[in-house]
Amino acid sequence: MAQKKSKLHELEIIVCIKPVPDPRKWDKLKLDPETMLLNRSQVPPVINALDLNAIEQAMQIKETNGGKVTVVTMAPPDAADQLQEALALGCDQAYLLSDIAFAGADTLATARCLAAAIKKIGRIDLVFCGAYSLDGSTSQVGPQVAELLEIPDLTHVVKLQIEGEGVKAECKTESADVIFESQFPALITFDREVNQPRLPGMVGIRRAKDISVVKWNAADLGINTDQVGLKGSPTQMLNVFTPTIGRKGEILQGSALELTSQLLSKLRTEKLLQ
Repeated sequence: MAQKKSKLHELEIIVCIKPVPDPRKWDKLKLDPETMLLNRSQVPPVINALDLNAIEQAMQIKETNGGKVTVVTMAPPDAADQLQEALALGCDQAYLLSDIAFAGADTLATARCLAAAIKKIGRIDLVFCGAYSLDGSTSQVGPQVAELLEIPDLTHVVKLQIEGEGVKAECKTESADVIFESQFPALITFDREVNQPRLPGMVGIRRAKDISVVKWNAADLGINTDQVGLKGSPTQMLNVFTPTIGRKGEILQGSALELTSQLLSKLRTEKLLQ
């Protein structure tokens, strides 16, 4: 839970979200054999689960410390629906980065778009992201955005406190939970343990209808189209195949003692048993 701050200005928080295919309908996802990209047309998008944790944490800080929360996504035009949901949850402003040139982006090309938008928005104290997306699970976009913005990043955060001119965060690592501190500005990625996301209420839904989503394309961001989308992605899918899975069995016959002897002999022959 965010704690009371001692800053002279209210915090400016940007939350980066990603629309992902609804996990309840993943059985309808298809891979285009020519582009090697997922065809998501049959599956409606939803806000990535951990991005909801990021929004919730921003809301808690705003309610306790004051400030402004801006939500940003790089996605197709219909992602305006997910931005409206974020506004209904309490975000103050929303930006949709959408351009055919952004299609097919890997994590780095995505991070370039997000970083360009954040720079264009202006002064920030904190950038929040989910630790990973359900459809990619790379955990790369957040740290890459931080690198492009030249600010520190704290990843897989499960507890966050605002302390004066910075933050103290408890981060999950492979060996243990570790406490890190950082001054503003900083980028934070969150795991689900950090909080329980709220649901949008009727007041928030009505409020969101009065807020226009700002739409930016590559030209608006002043970004080279060779650096974004499929062109700007150093990581690309070359081939996808389903491995052949087969089993061969052998039935041993004889008494219990004979079966044991045969089994031990075969295990030794296959060098599965010394």
